[in-house]
Amino acid sequence: MGVGMVCRGERQRSLPASRMSEFAMTVAEHRKSLIHKLLKGLESGDPEAARVVDESEYIQHNPQTEEGAVGLAELFARLAKTNPRVNFARTFADGDHVFAHMEYDFSTRRIGFEVFRFEGDRPVEHWDNIQPRRGPSPSGRSMVDGPTEATDPALTETHRQLVRRLLEEVFVARRFDQATCVADDLIQHDPSLPDGWDAWKAELLRDEDGRPHIVYETVHRVLADGSFVLTVTEGSQKGTKTSFYDLFRVQDGRVVEHWNTVEAVPPRAEWKNENGKF
Repeated sequence: MGVGMVCRGERQRSLPASRMSEFAMTVAEHRKSLIHKLLKGLESGDPEAARVVDESEYIQHNPQTEEGAVGLAELFARLAKTNPRVNFARTFADGDHVFAHMEYDFSTRRIGFEVFRFEGDRPVEHWDNIQPRRGPSPSGRSMVDGPTEATDPALTETHRQLVRRLLEEVFVARRFDQATCVADDLIQHDPSLPDGWDAWKAELLRDEDGRPHIVYETVHRVLADGSFVLTVTEGSQKGTKTSFYDLFRVQDGRVVEHWNTVEAVPPRAEWKNENGKF
């Protein structure tokens, strides 16, 4: 009887679903604030900002940056000399990941996506994809304008699976006529393309010297927060190994808006860490 009493006394009660949701939101907002602090450190060159990361665990996937907080501190010091400006266009959270759509003004203006994986309250892994800012697009859009806040949080997993199927069954498989979930009047932020799925499909189908201009090969990551889904795909452009980051906005079961960055993967001999781009 004594044992039974101890078991009952030590029994833990689960948090109500509403409280668990509030807790998850609090964790997500805290993690997003840490990433804001970290990346805003690029403006000042403050090495303390780099200490947001867990130096002993930090895995760096930017091939041009050294491992750990020391590598970040060196990067911050170097970029601070260009009087940089850092702007968060939109920031999202998905489980242990935070992903952000960024505007950078170093010596040149750039657009990027930053992805961080957390353990507890420390970022321990980082990926990114950054390209020169271009535009406006033929439809007059910039690479970062448009909605910034996620909606429909209850549909996060539905939207993740929809976009995963789009990438794997349409883009990778090159069955572009099967893209029934993409709106015909898609809002397009790729600086080289006008609005509409037809224009994007034509670009994906374009050949150069008998081979596809753009090839999506391996989907490495699909991150989602409500109406926004970010995909990380390895492929090639003009025969060069390339990283494609595509951000989709989903509404009423259809992809209605698209942002992206495209970055060539440096040759292996130029990498400053051993972790790989993906």
